[in-house]
Amino acid sequence: MTLPGLEAPRVAAVVAAFTERYGAPPAYVVRAPGRVNLIGEHTDYNDGFVLPVAIDREMIVAASPKADREDLEVRVWSAEYEVEDRFTLGAPLARSPEHPWVDYMRGMLHIWQACAFKLRAFDAVIAGDVPQGAGLSSSAAYEVAIGTFLNEMMATGVAPRQLAVLAQKAENRFIGVQCGIMDQFISAMGRPDAALLIDCRSLDSRPVPLRLAEQGLAIVITHSGVRRGLVDSAYNERRQQCEEAVRLLAARLGRPLKALRDVEPGELKAHEKALPPLVARRARHVVTENERVLLAVEALGQGKLARVGKLMNDSHASLRDDFEVSCPELDALVRLTQAFEGVVGARMTGAGFGGCTVALMPRDRVEAFRAEVLPTYAAETGQQATAWVCAAVGGAAVLDSPLKRALG
Repeated sequence: MTLPGLEAPRVAAVVAAFTERYGAPPAYVVRAPGRVNLIGEHTDYNDGFVLPVAIDREMIVAASPKADREDLEVRVWSAEYEVEDRFTLGAPLARSPEHPWVDYMRGMLHIWQACAFKLRAFDAVIAGDVPQGAGLSSSAAYEVAIGTFLNEMMATGVAPRQLAVLAQKAENRFIGVQCGIMDQFISAMGRPDAALLIDCRSLDSRPVPLRLAEQGLAIVITHSGVRRGLVDSAYNERRQQCEEAVRLLAARLGRPLKALRDVEPGELKAHEKALPPLVARRARHVVTENERVLLAVEALGQGKLARVGKLMNDSHASLRDDFEVSCPELDALVRLTQAFEGVVGARMTGAGFGGCTVALMPRDRVEAFRAEVLPTYAAETGQQATAWVCAAVGGAAVLDSPLKRALG
């Protein structure tokens, strides 16, 4: 019997790699998707609203526990880098100076230990097709996949929402990136053919049906060719600037504020001239972006795709001018995409400083987009862009485990 999902070529390749490397088929196979954010950028760590989609690009983990290893040694093979990392769970975990690709696994194991969850020695192979440094949350997919495996292997009973929180803690405390909850949340809890409206304060969420196929539309993600790294970027600096805006606005408004989520657009407009210009711009992006997310959800519910596209376009302008997390290549790619016939809307997606754009466009125009826009972009910037059509899929899942096989 073959369980659903195991026959997919990507999964079968990881299972084969594990079997060849460690001499027997894996006991567990799990997957977790990357994501693209339709709208709501840099709002998650400001307790705001986001509207991401889990995409059909994923991280896969194949693994087996090894009860005979009293030293709790973990062996992990990266199918991408073709190298193995070994470490023991009996000593405090630290980041690897030789193999940075394993740090997300080490981070999740560190958090698991901090929660006093039991762990066992294991062998694992990891692989995936979420592009790294593209703003599609390869790191979150990796963390959530590891958490899904640990949860299943140790029968911990952690719910998907809490799993997302643990993965965020691994990113914040172990990796050192002060990200919000969005990336891990959508990887753990994505829904097929839907975006997910997430309230990043309460962690309440609800699916927002997209129904793009009914309208002949597709989500197209285009990699600018510019790779960025969050730790080395101005991401953490932007977060600090938002916190400074909260402090100054609380004094101006005469009431406590937990985050920029608590500031109404009219309040910011009335007081922004009293703020340092840079801080005012950062606050203006976050406050208006939260408003754009809610308007986009409303427009999707009403089938007003042109309105959604306008909001996406406005989001990019705000990220470019007020939050200053775009770059010349992203701006050129967005400009060319927005001007292409049939495109509903386009914007940069992810933390910025490189990475990808996201656009809604007619599915039957995608090949023309590749043929016309990408060469023009290359001529303007010297960068080679790559465009993918992505589907909205479900969140992390266990594809194979002893329990699943027993249940049939």
